[in-house]
Amino acid sequence: MTVEFLGIPRQRAGRAELLVPAGTIAEVLSAVERSCPTFTDLRTKGQLAPQYTLSVNGRRFLRELNYRLAPGDRLMVLSADAGG
Repeated sequence: MTVEFLGIPRQRAGRAELLVPAGTIAEVLSAVERSCPTFTDLRTKGQLAPQYTLSVNGRRFLRELNYRLAPGDRLMVLSADAGG
């Protein structure tokens, strides 16, 4: 599956995308932290950090770390204040 970084998260990750194995959002975020060691503030106290929001396939926004992603999914990581 693909993790896409937008805005500030892209700057922190140092890349636009990252391919990782599908799993729960918590597992995917762990893979992101291993691959992008300067991007360490995704989670706090076992939850998604308040400065971030996640979108699955550009259709659904969520914060649940136990949500299971499928192999073809695309998880977008955005700043919580992003928008128009």
